Amino acid sequence: MSLKENLLADLERHFFYTGQPDRKTTIIGVVRKSLNLRFLPVLLCRLAHNCYKRGWKPLANLFSLLNFVVFGIEIAQHCEIGGGLYLPHTVGTVIGAWSIGKNAVIFQGVTLGAKSIDIGYSAENRPLVGDNVTIGSGAKLLGGILIGNNVTVGANAVVTKSLANNVIAAGIPAKVIQYLDNVS
Repeated sequence: MSLKENLLADLERHFFYTGQPDRKTTIIGVVRKSLNLRFLPVLLCRLAHNCYKRGWKPLANLFSLLNFVVFGIEIAQHCEIGGGLYLPHTVGTVIGAWSIGKNAVIFQGVTLGAKSIDIGYSAENRPLVGDNVTIGSGAKLLGGILIGNNVTVGANAVVTKSLANNVIAAGIPAKVIQYLDNVS
C-alpha cells in the first residue's frame, strides 16, 4: 500500500475506535487529525518508514526521534506495517517486528522484537504479525515467531512461540486460552 492508502486506512480505524465509523476519510482529514494524540504517532511512524524506504535516512531518523521523545514509542523504520494501525496509548512501546499486517491494535508498554541483540535486523529474529491482531498492554512478543491472523494477545502475556490464526493467548509464557470460531 502507498503512504496515502495506509494513512487513509489508519484514519478509518481511528474513526472506528472513536465512535465515528461512518465518517469519510480524506487526506484533509489526515491533516486535521495530525495533532491528535492517538493519530499523530501513527502519522510519524508512516512518515519515518516512507522516508526510510526512499533512502532519506536523516528525515526518517527525525520522525522516529519525534515519536520517541514526544510519545515514548520506538518503532523500527524497517518494520512494514499494514493500513489500519491504531495505537490507543503509546508510552513504553517498542515495535521491532519484521512486519505487522493490517488493522493492528497495539496498546502501551508492548514490546515486539528479538530475544537477543539483533543490530542487523534479521527476519529470523523478529516477530511476523498477521492481520487483525490486538496486542494488550504490557505484552511481549519475542523472537522469530509467527502470529497468525485474528489473534488477541492478552495484557502482560509473554509470547515466544508462534500462534495460529483465530486464537486468544494469555499468560507467562503465553498459551492459547480460546479458539475463535467464525472469524472473518
